[in-house]
Amino acid sequence: MKHRQRKKNLSIAYSPEHIAYLKKQRNKSIVITLSRVGLLAIFLLLWELLAKFNVIDSFISSSPSRMAACLVELIKGGELAKHIGITLWETVASFFIATTLGTLIAVLLWWFESVRRVLEPYIVILNALPKIALGPIIIIWMGTDRPAIITMALAISLFVTILNTLSGFLSVEKSKLMLMQTLGASKWQTLTKLVLPSNIPNIIDALKINVGMCWVGTIMGEYLVSHAGLGYLIIYGGQVFKLDLVMTSTLILCCLAGGMYYLVALLQKFVSKKLNIE
Repeated sequence: MKHRQRKKNLSIAYSPEHIAYLKKQRNKSIVITLSRVGLLAIFLLLWELLAKFNVIDSFISSSPSRMAACLVELIKGGELAKHIGITLWETVASFFIATTLGTLIAVLLWWFESVRRVLEPYIVILNALPKIALGPIIIIWMGTDRPAIITMALAISLFVTILNTLSGFLSVEKSKLMLMQTLGASKWQTLTKLVLPSNIPNIIDALKINVGMCWVGTIMGEYLVSHAGLGYLIIYGGQVFKLDLVMTSTLILCCLAGGMYYLVALLQKFVSKKLNIE
Protein backbone atom coordinates (compact mmCIF):
# COMPACT_ATOMS: atom_id res chain seq x y z
CA MET A 1 0.00 0.00 0.00
CA LYS A 2 2.79 2.43 0.94
CA HIS A 3 4.67 1.59 -2.23
CA ARG A 4 1.58 2.33 -4.37
CA GLN A 5 0.96 5.58 -2.55
CA ARG A 6 4.60 6.61 -3.05
CA LYS A 7 4.42 5.74 -6.74
CA LYS A 8 1.21 7.75 -7.04
CA ASN A 9 2.83 10.72 -5.35
CA LEU A 10 5.80 10.53 -7.70
CA SER A 11 3.53 10.44 -10.73
CA ILE A 12 1.78 13.54 -9.44
CA ALA A 13 5.01 15.36 -8.58
CA TYR A 14 6.77 14.75 -11.91
CA SER A 15 5.53 15.64 -15.35
CA PRO A 16 5.92 13.12 -18.22
CA GLU A 17 8.72 15.25 -19.62
CA HIS A 18 10.54 15.20 -16.29
CA ILE A 19 10.13 11.43 -15.98
CA ALA A 20 11.47 11.01 -19.53
CA TYR A 21 14.43 13.23 -18.66
CA LEU A 22 15.21 11.20 -15.52
CA LYS A 23 15.01 7.99 -17.54
CA LYS A 24 17.37 9.43 -20.14
CA GLN A 25 19.86 10.44 -17.44
CA ARG A 26 19.68 6.98 -15.86
CA ASN A 27 20.28 5.30 -19.21
CA LYS A 28 23.19 7.65 -19.86
CA SER A 29 24.71 6.70 -16.51
CA ILE A 30 24.38 3.00 -17.35
CA VAL A 31 26.06 3.53 -20.72
CA ILE A 32 28.95 5.39 -19.08
CA THR A 33 29.44 2.61 -16.52
CA LEU A 34 29.38 -0.08 -19.21
CA SER A 35 31.82 1.96 -21.30
CA ARG A 36 34.23 2.15 -18.39
CA VAL A 37 34.08 -1.60 -17.84
CA GLY A 38 34.38 -2.25 -21.56
CA LEU A 39 37.40 0.03 -21.89
CA LEU A 40 39.16 -1.81 -19.06
CA ALA A 41 38.30 -5.19 -20.59
CA ILE A 42 39.65 -4.12 -24.00
CA PHE A 43 42.84 -2.84 -22.41
CA LEU A 44 43.43 -6.09 -20.50
CA LEU A 45 42.62 -8.21 -23.55
CA LEU A 46 44.97 -6.19 -25.76
CA TRP A 47 47.70 -6.41 -23.12
CA GLU A 48 47.30 -10.19 -22.89
CA LEU A 49 47.36 -10.66 -26.67
CA LEU A 50 50.44 -8.49 -27.13
CA ALA A 51 52.26 -10.47 -24.45
CA LYS A 52 51.09 -13.84 -25.81
CA PHE A 53 52.32 -13.14 -29.35
CA ASN A 54 55.61 -11.63 -28.06
CA VAL A 55 54.87 -8.15 -29.36
CA ILE A 56 55.89 -6.98 -25.89
CA ASP A 57 58.21 -8.76 -23.49
CA SER A 58 56.02 -10.31 -20.79
CA PHE A 59 59.04 -10.60 -18.49
CA ILE A 60 59.32 -6.81 -18.38
CA SER A 61 55.67 -5.80 -18.76
CA SER A 62 54.01 -8.92 -17.26
CA SER A 63 50.50 -9.80 -18.50
CA PRO A 64 47.01 -10.18 -17.00
CA SER A 65 47.28 -13.99 -16.92
CA ARG A 66 50.67 -13.87 -15.17
CA MET A 67 49.36 -11.31 -12.72
CA ALA A 68 46.34 -13.52 -12.00
CA ALA A 69 48.67 -16.48 -11.36
CA CYS A 70 50.79 -14.32 -9.05
CA LEU A 71 47.68 -13.19 -7.18
CA VAL A 72 46.56 -16.79 -6.67
CA GLU A 73 50.04 -17.68 -5.43
CA LEU A 74 49.98 -14.85 -2.91
CA ILE A 75 46.53 -15.85 -1.67
CA LYS A 76 47.51 -19.51 -1.32
CA GLY A 77 50.67 -18.53 0.55
CA GLY A 78 48.59 -16.53 3.05
CA GLU A 79 50.76 -13.44 2.54
CA LEU A 80 48.40 -11.19 0.65
CA ALA A 81 45.97 -10.44 3.48
CA LYS A 82 48.84 -9.54 5.80
CA HIS A 83 50.47 -7.13 3.35
CA ILE A 84 47.15 -5.51 2.39
CA GLY A 85 46.14 -5.17 6.04
CA ILE A 86 49.40 -3.46 7.00
CA THR A 87 49.32 -0.95 4.15
CA LEU A 88 45.60 -0.27 4.57
CA TRP A 89 45.96 0.32 8.32
CA GLU A 90 48.85 2.75 7.78
CA THR A 91 46.96 4.63 5.06
CA VAL A 92 43.68 4.91 6.95
CA ALA A 93 45.48 6.01 10.13
CA SER A 94 47.42 8.73 8.30
CA PHE A 95 44.26 9.76 6.43
CA PHE A 96 42.26 10.38 9.62
CA ILE A 97 45.16 12.05 11.40
CA ALA A 98 45.96 14.35 8.46
CA THR A 99 42.31 15.28 7.93
CA THR A 100 41.58 15.96 11.60
CA LEU A 101 44.85 17.72 12.42
CA GLY A 102 44.92 19.67 9.16
CA THR A 103 41.37 20.95 9.60
CA LEU A 104 42.06 21.91 13.22
CA ILE A 105 45.22 23.82 12.27
CA ALA A 106 43.33 25.57 9.46
CA VAL A 107 40.67 26.65 11.98
CA LEU A 108 43.34 28.02 14.33
CA LEU A 109 45.06 29.89 11.51
CA TRP A 110 41.71 31.39 10.46
CA TRP A 111 40.98 32.35 14.06
CA PHE A 112 44.35 34.01 14.72
CA GLU A 113 45.04 36.21 11.71
CA SER A 114 48.44 37.46 12.92
CA VAL A 115 49.66 33.92 13.49
CA ARG A 116 48.43 32.95 10.02
CA ARG A 117 50.28 35.79 8.37
CA VAL A 118 53.48 34.76 10.14
CA LEU A 119 53.24 31.01 9.50
CA GLU A 120 51.63 30.85 6.06
CA PRO A 121 54.89 31.29 4.07
CA TYR A 122 56.52 28.48 6.05
CA ILE A 123 53.57 26.17 5.44
CA VAL A 124 53.75 26.91 1.70
CA ILE A 125 57.49 26.16 1.68
CA LEU A 126 57.04 22.91 3.62
CA ASN A 127 54.29 21.86 1.24
CA ALA A 128 56.57 22.49 -1.75
CA LEU A 129 59.51 20.63 -0.19
CA PRO A 130 60.16 17.19 -1.78
CA LYS A 131 59.22 14.96 1.14
CA ILE A 132 61.62 12.22 0.14
CA ALA A 133 64.38 14.58 1.34
CA LEU A 134 62.96 14.16 4.86
CA GLY A 135 63.33 10.37 4.67
CA PRO A 136 66.64 10.06 6.56
CA ILE A 137 65.46 12.51 9.23
CA ILE A 138 62.16 10.65 9.69
CA ILE A 139 63.99 7.32 10.00
CA ILE A 140 66.36 8.71 12.64
CA TRP A 141 63.56 10.38 14.59
CA MET A 142 60.82 7.75 14.28
CA GLY A 143 62.72 4.50 13.73
CA THR A 144 62.14 1.92 11.03
CA ASP A 145 58.58 0.85 11.74
CA ARG A 146 55.00 2.05 11.28
CA PRO A 147 55.46 5.44 13.03
CA ALA A 148 58.00 6.41 10.36
CA ILE A 149 55.64 5.36 7.55
CA ILE A 150 52.69 7.26 9.02
CA THR A 151 54.92 10.31 9.58
CA MET A 152 55.96 10.23 5.93
CA ALA A 153 52.30 10.04 4.86
CA LEU A 154 51.48 12.96 7.16
CA ALA A 155 54.37 15.00 5.76
CA ILE A 156 52.85 14.64 2.30
CA SER A 157 49.16 15.10 3.11
CA LEU A 158 49.02 17.41 6.15
CA PHE A 159 50.17 20.65 4.54
CA VAL A 160 47.93 20.09 1.53
CA THR A 161 44.97 19.72 3.88
CA ILE A 162 45.88 22.87 5.80
CA LEU A 163 46.29 25.02 2.69
CA ASN A 164 43.16 23.78 0.89
CA THR A 165 40.94 24.05 3.96
CA LEU A 166 42.33 27.44 4.97
CA SER A 167 41.81 28.73 1.44
CA GLY A 168 38.15 27.75 1.68
CA PHE A 169 37.78 29.47 5.05
CA LEU A 170 39.28 32.69 3.71
CA SER A 171 37.11 32.64 0.59
CA VAL A 172 33.86 33.12 2.54
CA GLU A 173 32.10 36.22 1.20
CA LYS A 174 33.03 39.35 3.10
CA SER A 175 29.46 40.61 2.92
CA LYS A 176 28.30 37.57 4.92
CA LEU A 177 31.07 38.08 7.47
CA MET A 178 30.11 41.73 7.83
CA LEU A 179 26.48 40.72 8.29
CA MET A 180 27.45 38.35 11.10
CA GLN A 181 29.43 41.13 12.77
CA THR A 182 26.52 43.56 12.34
CA LEU A 183 24.22 41.08 14.06
CA GLY A 184 26.66 40.89 16.97
CA ALA A 185 27.84 37.33 16.36
CA SER A 186 30.94 36.19 18.20
CA LYS A 187 33.90 34.70 16.35
CA TRP A 188 32.87 31.23 17.51
CA GLN A 189 29.35 31.76 16.18
CA THR A 190 30.78 33.03 12.87
CA LEU A 191 32.92 29.92 12.63
CA THR A 192 30.22 27.41 13.51
CA LYS A 193 27.26 29.11 11.81
CA LEU A 194 28.89 30.45 8.64
CA VAL A 195 32.49 29.44 7.89
CA LEU A 196 32.34 25.71 8.62
CA PRO A 197 28.89 25.03 7.11
CA SER A 198 29.72 26.91 3.91
CA ASN A 199 32.99 24.97 3.59
CA ILE A 200 31.61 21.44 3.91
CA PRO A 201 32.04 20.82 0.14
CA ASN A 202 35.56 22.22 0.34
CA ILE A 203 36.41 19.94 3.28
CA ILE A 204 35.09 16.90 1.42
CA ASP A 205 37.19 17.88 -1.60
CA ALA A 206 40.18 17.97 0.74
CA LEU A 207 39.26 14.43 1.82
CA LYS A 208 39.37 13.32 -1.81
CA ILE A 209 42.81 14.83 -2.25
CA ASN A 210 43.97 13.24 0.99
CA VAL A 211 43.05 9.79 -0.27
CA GLY A 212 45.68 10.01 -2.98
CA MET A 213 48.21 11.87 -0.85
CA CYS A 214 48.05 9.34 1.99
CA TRP A 215 48.46 6.40 -0.38
CA VAL A 216 51.49 8.09 -1.94
CA GLY A 217 52.97 8.84 1.48
CA THR A 218 52.36 5.34 2.81
CA ILE A 219 53.93 3.61 -0.18
CA MET A 220 56.85 6.04 -0.13
CA GLY A 221 57.35 5.28 3.57
CA GLU A 222 57.21 1.54 2.89
CA TYR A 223 59.82 1.99 0.18
CA LEU A 224 62.14 3.44 2.81
CA VAL A 225 61.66 1.38 5.97
CA SER A 226 58.99 -1.30 5.71
CA HIS A 227 59.48 -5.04 6.01
CA ALA A 228 55.89 -5.78 5.00
CA GLY A 229 53.09 -4.18 3.03
CA LEU A 230 52.32 -3.59 -0.62
CA GLY A 231 55.13 -1.06 -0.97
CA TYR A 232 57.54 -3.66 0.36
CA LEU A 233 56.25 -6.19 -2.17
CA ILE A 234 56.82 -3.71 -5.00
CA ILE A 235 60.38 -2.99 -3.87
CA TYR A 236 61.14 -6.68 -3.31
CA GLY A 237 59.68 -7.63 -6.70
CA GLY A 238 61.84 -5.03 -8.41
CA GLN A 239 64.99 -6.17 -6.63
CA VAL A 240 64.56 -9.83 -7.65
CA PHE A 241 63.15 -8.94 -11.11
CA LYS A 242 59.71 -10.42 -10.39
CA LEU A 243 57.74 -7.94 -12.44
CA ASP A 244 54.59 -10.03 -12.03
CA LEU A 245 54.72 -9.29 -8.31
CA VAL A 246 55.33 -5.59 -8.95
CA MET A 247 52.43 -5.27 -11.37
CA THR A 248 50.08 -7.34 -9.20
CA SER A 249 50.86 -5.25 -6.11
CA THR A 250 50.36 -2.06 -8.12
CA LEU A 251 46.99 -3.30 -9.38
CA ILE A 252 45.90 -4.11 -5.82
CA LEU A 253 46.94 -0.60 -4.78
CA CYS A 254 44.79 0.86 -7.55
CA CYS A 255 41.78 -1.14 -6.37
CA LEU A 256 42.25 -0.15 -2.72
CA ALA A 257 42.78 3.54 -3.54
CA GLY A 258 39.75 3.50 -5.83
CA GLY A 259 37.62 1.87 -3.14
CA MET A 260 38.71 4.43 -0.55
CA TYR A 261 37.97 7.28 -2.96
CA TYR A 262 34.55 5.76 -3.67
CA LEU A 263 33.73 5.76 0.06
CA VAL A 264 34.59 9.46 0.26
CA ALA A 265 32.40 10.09 -2.81
CA LEU A 266 29.54 8.29 -1.06
CA LEU A 267 30.09 10.50 1.99
CA GLN A 268 29.93 13.55 -0.26
CA LYS A 269 26.69 12.34 -1.81
CA PHE A 270 25.17 11.65 1.60
CA VAL A 271 26.19 15.03 3.02
CA SER A 272 24.97 16.88 -0.07
CA LYS A 273 21.62 15.09 0.16
CA LYS A 274 21.24 15.97 3.84
CA LEU A 275 22.08 19.61 3.18
CA ASN A 276 19.55 19.80 0.36
CA ILE A 277 16.90 18.27 2.61
CA GLU A 278 17.64 20.68 5.35
